[in-house]
Amino acid sequence: MQASKYLEVRIPASAVEEECFHTWSEGLQAAATASETDADSGVETWLAWFDSTQHSPAALLAALAHAGIDTSSCSIRELEETDWATAWQKDWQAMAIGESLWVRPSFCAAAPADKIDIVLDPGMAFGTGTHATTRLCLQAIERICRSRSVSSLLDMGAGSGILAIAALKLGVASALAIDLAEESVEACHANARMNGVQLDVQLADHPPATRFDLVVANILAGPLIDMAPALAACATHTLVLSGLLVEQIDGVQQAYAAQGLMLQEQQKEGEWAALIMQRQ
Repeated sequence: MQASKYLEVRIPASAVEEECFHTWSEGLQAAATASETDADSGVETWLAWFDSTQHSPAALLAALAHAGIDTSSCSIRELEETDWATAWQKDWQAMAIGESLWVRPSFCAAAPADKIDIVLDPGMAFGTGTHATTRLCLQAIERICRSRSVSSLLDMGAGSGILAIAALKLGVASALAIDLAEESVEACHANARMNGVQLDVQLADHPPATRFDLVVANILAGPLIDMAPALAACATHTLVLSGLLVEQIDGVQQAYAAQGLMLQEQQKEGEWAALIMQRQ
């Protein structure tokens, strides 16, 4: 079987603001996004990867132009699946998140003795801890787990499984990770094995009928609003929502307030936000 191919789009950060880049890439359903900083010059570049069966270079250039981005400063190249799956490794290093979490790729040294070591090889799945929304979710999960005992967790739109794995290492008794992409399900299984945790994983595009003590979803504002009735029904106590821009807070909050969940806390990092909501 012929290997899948992906298109890598590189856009100088000076050509487009971060919010615009993420809005553009998410609107076109990018497989993943990242940022890259040249170690010598300090020049920052936005990167987005697209399935070549769904997009063509010409169509992506047209979409860039439509968004008002100078296409002369951008580049697009085709990658084999194996090249795409490791493209994220170039600049990803171990990082401390929150008070106790240490997230690292498997090729980096283990965490310091006073940190909780979380090892990831996301491959083709989203979630390495480098994006603000992932960090916000991890910090929220850590605070919740340190404030009370959490019996069960649902990670909806799990990507690499980083949130569920961190929760299990923070003491959550059981966790279920759900994602609609087969590569994410595979990544969740592989990362759970690397971290020595027992993680249930399902391939699905909708929340389950089961209820959980803590529900986390780092997706996008639109899908979060669409699935509000079903996702809210899963939460017996607390719900952490992220993947939304600051200006989208009100719309997401209102959708879940209508389901009986009240905003307890909101955290922001740059243009991104996370909401912690609780059932009354």
